Amino acid sequence: MLFFLTFYSSKILEKSITVSKKNMKQHNSFQLSRIPVKAVKFVRELEREEGEEADDQVQSVFTVTQRPSFLLKGGQALITFEEEKVAEQILRLAKCSVACDKAKMDVKPYALSLDPSVKFEVHIQVSKKSVRFCNAPPTLPEERMRDRLELSFSRASRGGGEVEKLEYHKDTGSGRVTFLSTGVAENLVHRGKFCVDTGSDVVVDVLPLYEYQLRKFQTYSGAPRRTVLLGGIQALMDEEDLQDHLEIHFQKPSNYGGEVENIRYVPDGSLLTAFFSEDGKEKEA
Repeated sequence: MLFFLTFYSSKILEKSITVSKKNMKQHNSFQLSRIPVKAVKFVRELEREEGEEADDQVQSVFTVTQRPSFLLKGGQALITFEEEKVAEQILRLAKCSVACDKAKMDVKPYALSLDPSVKFEVHIQVSKKSVRFCNAPPTLPEERMRDRLELSFSRASRGGGEVEKLEYHKDTGSGRVTFLSTGVAENLVHRGKFCVDTGSDVVVDVLPLYEYQLRKFQTYSGAPRRTVLLGGIQALMDEEDLQDHLEIHFQKPSNYGGEVENIRYVPDGSLLTAFFSEDGKEKEA
């Protein structure tokens, strides 16, 4: 399976690697940190299981892939050749003597290995009839507060509808309400706020009611076949000129090189993280 490599720096470069894939049992629990807002593309409609109510829930499946990464340190470079055999030739060398104007430096090639990364599916079911609410202050006894909430949520003039069931927890000021018809919950979630009559108007927050499961947890690991890590690079000249000299050296067949697809050098005192993503997928802006 081919993958692209993207560097996050002033320039974006792409490189190809081959990775192996294997399943891994999840021995420890894990948590998801906050995921940035991202546009998604819906590729197909999910098939419903037998006996499943089509009108009660919206179901979605999202595939989350962690990009394999590599931290490139000062005095190192990554170079990707168009052909695998060229990288293999370079890796057989103990060192490469690179001419930099009047000086020479010995650069050591290393095979590049990546830490394992993960891929999994997030299955989400969002209720079309129920919503959660919070920040409902206990200004009344619990039973009276529950009645006031149900009465308010049942009023179409306030954006509500006929209530099938309502739960209220006085200690947390939160609960959930289920309507008989679809459409009411969606409208309330879009509004985000709802005014409850408790003798005086109280505004509560309205949130979607959903459940999620993590499935098909997998880990990926592997090594690039066309990319080589170069170490021991001395800062004999400025960054751009030094990178050009490295590229010229490794392009020459007399140096066991070949056509270079991409190269990136990191000067001393700098760090650069390279992220790998699957080949053939649309590049992100």
